[in-house]
Amino acid sequence: MSTTPLTPEIVSQEGNAMVLSMGPQHPSTHGVLQIMLEIEGESVVKAEPEIGYLHTGIEKNMENLFWSQGQTNAERMDYLAPSSNALCYALAVEKLLGITDRIPERAQHIRVLLSELTRIASHCVWLGTHGIDLGAISVFFYCFDLRENILDLQEASGGARMHPNYVRVGGLNGDLPAGYVEKLDALIAKFPGRMRELRGLLQANPIFQDRTIDVGTMSAEDAVAWGVTGPALRGSGIAYDVRKAFPYSSYDQFQFDIPTRTEGDAYARFLVRLDEMEESMRIIEQVRKKLDTPGHVAIDDPKIFAPPKETIALSMEALIHHFKIVSEGFRVPPGDVYQAIEGPRGELAYYIVSNGENRPYRVRTRPPSLYNLQCLKGMAPGNLIADLVVMIGSLDPVFGEVDR
Repeated sequence: MSTTPLTPEIVSQEGNAMVLSMGPQHPSTHGVLQIMLEIEGESVVKAEPEIGYLHTGIEKNMENLFWSQGQTNAERMDYLAPSSNALCYALAVEKLLGITDRIPERAQHIRVLLSELTRIASHCVWLGTHGIDLGAISVFFYCFDLRENILDLQEASGGARMHPNYVRVGGLNGDLPAGYVEKLDALIAKFPGRMRELRGLLQANPIFQDRTIDVGTMSAEDAVAWGVTGPALRGSGIAYDVRKAFPYSSYDQFQFDIPTRTEGDAYARFLVRLDEMEESMRIIEQVRKKLDTPGHVAIDDPKIFAPPKETIALSMEALIHHFKIVSEGFRVPPGDVYQAIEGPRGELAYYIVSNGENRPYRVRTRPPSLYNLQCLKGMAPGNLIADLVVMIGSLDPVFGEVDR
């Protein structure tokens, strides 16, 4: 295998070997990923992902915002899982503040609910677009119909379909609205039938199987060596899940399994994600039973979490606290923290440093998509060029968090 750097120009080499660029305009690279390929005929010899086309400076922007404002940026990093990012950030800041054990139980349960709804919605986008990449158009509409129901719930609770900013440091921005539980019940009733349809469309489809079985194979040892997490790791036989290994937000109160496969190919990663959607709904059903019990959804500390708006007209103290939080935020004691959660793509984490001010001193993300994407270097060689589309899709990268 050649050790010389790959360049964008097409370069003739010995025999049928050449170097060429796939993307960033290629449809399956979403316009933000370039892969420099060394190929011999139709076979990949070497693949080097080139990233940075979607760089937004989110981390640095967060360091120039109040602690409470940073969450709006965090949600946009992985725009398919905004509630997961917001939760991870909130947990990190709460740990720095020393208030982790003071978050009300109802808020903890609703956070779990939001995280699992987000996981299903994100996997719907993955499955629908992955199907399109392989020519299966119908599955896209089935997936996005289900995702629309979840976005309806997200809009009802947070006020926005994509970036609700509902999870806050200290709890939630209000309790679930009237009618939310009824919509959730309708989704729970609809889900089993929809999953049967999705499995029926692809799981035993001979064309889909031919395109994914034994394609992009990654051993358990390689997956660990590359730092891969999430469904891509569990598809190679490693049953690591942050929700089980380091429980957060009351996940230890719920029963669920960690789906794994040992084949390590694109089809195994496909099956793991389908099984994960079933397990997420299993958690959601358990949370649903707890929602009938009323309770608080935010910490009772006006120096961190603003008092209810309806108290402003009744209390000068409440008005002052609102003004202080909006105009200058709150201060966090000096220190640093690493907080991880299990996002739809794997271990999402924030390393945050505080110097005691009302803004973070440093925010550093561990984006699972970045670590998962780099294994393409080891996975692609020996496969066909056409299979690169399958391999990229099976890793489910979101480039907002890859580039940040």
